[in-house]
Amino acid sequence: MAATATSTLQIATARSCMSSPRKLVKAGAAVLGTSSKQLSWSKLASSSSVSSVQPLQRSFMKSSVRSCKVATKAMAESGDTKPAPGLPIDLRGKRAFIAGVADDNGYGWAIAKSLAAAGAEILVGTWVPALNIFESSLRRGKFDESRVLPDGSLMEITKVYPLDAVYDKMEDVPEDVKTNKRYAGSTNWTVQEVAESVKQDFGSIDILVHSLANGPEVTKPLLETSRNGYLAALSASSYSYISLLKHFLPIMNQGGSSISLTYIASERIIPGYGGGMSSAKAALESDTRVLAFEAGRRRKIRVNTISAGPLRSRAAKAIGFIDTMIDYSSANAPLQKELSADEVGNAAAFLVSPLASAITGAVIYVDNGLNAMGVGVDSPIFKDLDIPKAEH
Repeated sequence: MAATATSTLQIATARSCMSSPRKLVKAGAAVLGTSSKQLSWSKLASSSSVSSVQPLQRSFMKSSVRSCKVATKAMAESGDTKPAPGLPIDLRGKRAFIAGVADDNGYGWAIAKSLAAAGAEILVGTWVPALNIFESSLRRGKFDESRVLPDGSLMEITKVYPLDAVYDKMEDVPEDVKTNKRYAGSTNWTVQEVAESVKQDFGSIDILVHSLANGPEVTKPLLETSRNGYLAALSASSYSYISLLKHFLPIMNQGGSSISLTYIASERIIPGYGGGMSSAKAALESDTRVLAFEAGRRRKIRVNTISAGPLRSRAAKAIGFIDTMIDYSSANAPLQKELSADEVGNAAAFLVSPLASAITGAVIYVDNGLNAMGVGVDSPIFKDLDIPKAEH
């Protein structure tokens, strides 16, 4: 288990910070007003292992603190000091497998960071064609700035597994995929094989995260979506979660937790989010309730899904209008601000922690409240109404 990430996680609000040429300081110190001179820099070195289990040593580089908006941050307290006041999220001694991490700017990465900040050991599953780039970026330190945790240390990824969650076992893989050069050099990447590899390497896990979605025809209206495109969206975006939980459930410790990511298009019309993706998200939410019952009865595993608002991630840009959706959300949500990936990560950390021990089968909205709105208040039809706006 990762002993260096022994921290408890509390939810705090990080105020806007201005650019500084100083070395990157602890997020906790930045919020609490601690001088950077008081900080110990001995903890700012970490390592990350990839599929070959070769430790990747990276020294912490000087970096400027970017200007950041008011956002919820995960605050870490040293496990060696007295217990933090309040209700800390403590995941020390827990191991998490996060499926669907291929870069450092999506929800999967943010969830990994929040879990790591709370003390969990992190394993990730990366789509096979993206594996080499992801591992190379880790080795070269490209993600080091993004790996910084609230206490100033770097998130450690104990191991990266190649994964294609569209296939349950190798017999299901078409020959053209097996021989595809993007899969060359990788083995044991079907869901069944990855679960077996994790069992051989670590024995068990406590947390399973599904951060996967793909719709090859997502830009097409539903009436123009082909059968193959529709079924492909459901296979990659919803059935993949059933498969992951089915194969990982036997190695999940009782009392563990599993979460997935969904979107409001499951229950509301979002023009442009096509290709069967809205249907896939609706299926994912329905499956969450059934899986909560079955996994709960079998192994006392809690199953929930987070309905996250729009994020300007690389994956979301494939939809083609993500910037418009972010602007719409900022204009119409009760909380007029851009959603940060950290906020979804922190919600995930809460859901998999003992603090959420009675929550299962739920859809948790983390979208600045946009799901509660019945109309778009930025519509010209409401121009004469005195609609309150956010104070700046």
